[in-house]
Amino acid sequence: MTVRGLSIDNLHVRIGETDILRGVTLEVPEGEVHALMGPNGSGKSTLAYTIMGHPSYTITRGTVSLNGTSLGELSPEERARLGLFLSPQYPTAIPGVTVVNFLRASLRGLGKELPARAFLSRLSETMASLHMDDSFRGRYINDGFSGGEKKRTEILQLALLEPVFAVLDETDSGLDVDALRTVAEGVNRVRTPELGILLITHYNRILEHLKPDVIHLLYKGQIVAAGGPEMAQEIEKSGYAPFIGTGAEPEPMGAHHGN
Repeated sequence: MTVRGLSIDNLHVRIGETDILRGVTLEVPEGEVHALMGPNGSGKSTLAYTIMGHPSYTITRGTVSLNGTSLGELSPEERARLGLFLSPQYPTAIPGVTVVNFLRASLRGLGKELPARAFLSRLSETMASLHMDDSFRGRYINDGFSGGEKKRTEILQLALLEPVFAVLDETDSGLDVDALRTVAEGVNRVRTPELGILLITHYNRILEHLKPDVIHLLYKGQIVAAGGPEMAQEIEKSGYAPFIGTGAEPEPMGAHHGN
């Protein structure tokens, strides 16, 4: 029986000549929120971009599938049409393209275009729920945005595009307490029994709002541990060392990380 949701089996990925992921296996069933944590350089962002089909990341072994459909040979656009969504750690600025035009074009590209009045009504309602002023719609995508504005825009896209699976790469990074709560509330608002979420984070604080079903710990390109929400509390208290061996340097949560 095919598991609905994201399924990754023995995934090996390299960038150029460098192996980054070395046999990642995990499943995120639809309707569940799973968190992915791990020290700097473990391969977290590599996994996110690989799932979405970034051309710089080469799968050398293993599979990635969504609702039973293999993603390996599909372009990012084809993956998006299947219902896959990626909120990158560092959203790209697009000068000259307004938020409203970008969102309408995105819906059109997914075959979900709405009549203008219905679209604007839904946009205004969603922006209000994320505490975004209506004037925001006329600004250029991520051009001069603060960190909080970029993250709110990502959640705005998530709410309007209604994917079946979302990968959120450090959506909480750089947010103050109020912005974090707003973003977490936005994610919770779009959660449905059909939506699966893989949340990459270094912070226990957002997990207190989103309450993941499972936490996976990625280290040196492999999943080395999994557990419930209490695992994040232990990492916050003692660092990663208890989970990845005494030879590893403890790394406090909340530091800025890549990969």
